[in-house]
Amino acid sequence: MNTNLISDQTTTTRSRIKKQPIDSQSSTQKPATRRQSQMITRPITALDYRFLSIILFIILSVLLSISTIRLSPPKPPPPVNRTELARSRIAVCLVGGARRFELTGPSIVEKLLKEYPNADVFLNSPFDENSYKLLVLKSAPQVVAVRVFEQRWLEETRESERVLSSEGSPNGIQGLLQYFNLVEGCISLIQHHETRFNFTYDWIIRTRVDGFWPGPLNPNSFIRGHYVVPPGSAYGGLNDRLGIGEHDISMVALARHSLVPTLDSAGFSQLNSESAFKAQLTLHNIPHITMPQPFCILSDRVYVFPPVRFDVPVLSLTSRGEMSGAKCRPCRPACVGPCVGRVMNGLEKGWSWAEEWNGSNVDLCDARGEWEVGWEGVFDRVVGPELAESRRRAGRLSVEECARDWEEMREKTSFWESPSIGEICKLGLRKIK
Repeated sequence: MNTNLISDQTTTTRSRIKKQPIDSQSSTQKPATRRQSQMITRPITALDYRFLSIILFIILSVLLSISTIRLSPPKPPPPVNRTELARSRIAVCLVGGARRFELTGPSIVEKLLKEYPNADVFLNSPFDENSYKLLVLKSAPQVVAVRVFEQRWLEETRESERVLSSEGSPNGIQGLLQYFNLVEGCISLIQHHETRFNFTYDWIIRTRVDGFWPGPLNPNSFIRGHYVVPPGSAYGGLNDRLGIGEHDISMVALARHSLVPTLDSAGFSQLNSESAFKAQLTLHNIPHITMPQPFCILSDRVYVFPPVRFDVPVLSLTSRGEMSGAKCRPCRPACVGPCVGRVMNGLEKGWSWAEEWNGSNVDLCDARGEWEVGWEGVFDRVVGPELAESRRRAGRLSVEECARDWEEMREKTSFWESPSIGEICKLGLRKIK
């Protein structure tokens, strides 16, 4: 055999082997490796961009949904229905002076108290020459407690001077303290009745005796876990002219006077009544809901007309929209239609009643002076013959008739605290005569 030939072939074979790249995998795997390389280096197409955009959109949507769920306040439960309310224990606390109660009282009885005949009425009112007018409540379904008291000077502590502001209050800080004490008087009246008869109220409604109600309380005002107040007239806080809530929540909302030191400890300062009220609820983690209500505050005060920026609009009782606690009086409207829009748009939002106005059908009074001559006719046309007769009766009432009506009301109550009935009637009616 030719060994040289074998040697040459072996050398040639080795040479070929050396020239081949070293690969640890078998030759059957090489095609797959090439395909992987091609997939990695393949240029990105428009279809790829579209697919990536869809994935990115889905991811962002999920993240946004999660953040919205975390940031949004929980949805309040539905309002309690009338059937359940008919089985509930309800307290209605009326507070304030009786200056125009011959006008507001009959509307409170008809549109508020008779709408909830199972409600117990608690009255807390300062004694003056108008107190005799409170006898209108004798026609209320259930008056259980009456306190007519002589107001005394309340100490203006360092805490109250730091927390409260006299700006905008007709009687300064003392006026605010008197109002807070008046509202808080509801607590002792209600608790006394609960203790005596061994039960607890489910709901408490607190409103003012100078409120005029052309329509009934909004039936959706009873919402568990929340305090319901009217919108508008917030003055940087919350409208404090009406409040509805469950028992424990209401006890915090009514503690206006005793919580002043707590607000001071929390660092609040220079607050008006409305902003102090909001701070009070916020400090106790009580959520609130604003809900339009068909009532207004009948006022004898004079105001700038036409109102601008921080001024107070005064509505006419002829208004047909929800007034939600705005100031009002019986007048022939001085501003209607487009005029109202121009005025409201010029008022500061979040301050006066303007934030509540949304094009609703209201009329404005020129309240620069006393009530106009002939206001009685305007009032009578608005309220109808029955309530108009209540107004006229107050003007011709005798001391004897007054005393008889007060005695009739006292017989309904389980708690009574007041000057003598004779003194109440004589003080007011002697002034009229």
